[in-house]
Amino acid sequence: MSYSVGFVSLGCAKNQVNTEQMIYLLREAGYSISEVPDQVDLAVINTCGFIDAAKSEAIENILLLAQAKAEGRVGKILVTGCLSQRYQSEILEEMPEVDGVLGTGSYSDIVEAANRVLDGEEHLQFFGNINETEEPQRILTTPEHYAYLRIAEGCDNHCAFCIIPKLRGKYRSRPMEELIDEARSLAASGVKELIVIAQDTSRYGIDLYGERRLDVLLEALCKIEGFTWIRIHYLYPDEMSDNLIDVIAREPKIVKYLDIPIQHVNDAILKRMNRRGDHAYLDQLFTKLRERIPGLVLRTSLIAGLPGEGEAEFEELCNFLRKHKLERVGAFVFSPEEGTAAARMEYPPTEVAQQRAEFLAELESRVIDEYHDSRMGQKELVLCEGYSEEDEAYFGRSYAESPDIDGKIWFTSETPVVPGQFVTVELEDVVDGEPVGTVCEEETL
Repeated sequence: MSYSVGFVSLGCAKNQVNTEQMIYLLREAGYSISEVPDQVDLAVINTCGFIDAAKSEAIENILLLAQAKAEGRVGKILVTGCLSQRYQSEILEEMPEVDGVLGTGSYSDIVEAANRVLDGEEHLQFFGNINETEEPQRILTTPEHYAYLRIAEGCDNHCAFCIIPKLRGKYRSRPMEELIDEARSLAASGVKELIVIAQDTSRYGIDLYGERRLDVLLEALCKIEGFTWIRIHYLYPDEMSDNLIDVIAREPKIVKYLDIPIQHVNDAILKRMNRRGDHAYLDQLFTKLRERIPGLVLRTSLIAGLPGEGEAEFEELCNFLRKHKLERVGAFVFSPEEGTAAARMEYPPTEVAQQRAEFLAELESRVIDEYHDSRMGQKELVLCEGYSEEDEAYFGRSYAESPDIDGKIWFTSETPVVPGQFVTVELEDVVDGEPVGTVCEEETL
């Protein structure tokens, strides 16, 4: 008998890679995989446990699966990922509908867990060594034209507000040869955009080779035929060497879009949060990046309401944004996470932090409007991702939009366009905060 398994994957792209690995292992073991966790023998939910909002989303989804189980649409439930790693016993104690939990060091045990649960065992717990480096193969769950390449696991930064090192272990780079082989396989399968990810991509190689080698890895990836774009996410600001910046600037395949989470800019707050660098360094870095990489789009994440943030510190952060006009900003409310140093510090009331996050969002919306206005009349290379019957238009992304984060570009075309095809689009308008344009037929790839 072939059992069916459905997946719910929550959280970041790094978590999505783990989901893809579990799908591969189960399919190799003879399980049939369903796109949705409905009318299946087993539902697997891969959770995030980073902040309160992520925990709430995970719990809500577990409860939905529990309801489906009560209605007979789901047979058994396995919870994997960061939430189960963080709350190993609480999940089984407080959610009796859950049949088993797997931590972040136990993804490779998914087949054994599935077998045992479906054989009738309950309350299974798998918690292996979170510092192991095994990387199973995977079945892509992204569209065929883009894929993530996770170059490392874990984190050694130990920011005071972050629980990730306790959930994912120490920083472990994957061998460069292994990454090149995987990238070649992805290119051969039709992937056009490779998105390089890790908790801290700029640290790549320091544990394996005694030095940071992201620049060397990127140069090797750029030599692989098939990729049009290579995108980099989550660069820790103080580890961006001049040579890395040079590689990003000169390699045409590397999109001029950098995701550099800074969280804050005030010196005292950064020091309290165990972040390296200071306001002056961040100011110099962003200025240097703009000068050396023409057309650069910068993304960052900020936390409003960190311990030590008063009105003056918050205004300092706002002024930094006004000066550097970052095109993409995610503003989050400080979440005092259990088990972190920051949770034991004094911090602004949640309602104050929420107001500040909303103000940052308003400030950023004006920057985005100015950026989109500056693009009007320009011709941009766009990767088509689909067609909307309702809007009677195609949609896709340029180098300035990362998938599932930054929105879309909408366009019309006199000739059919298929997902995964690159077209040249002249941008003509902005509707509901997203650029709209028309395909330049004579310039389409």
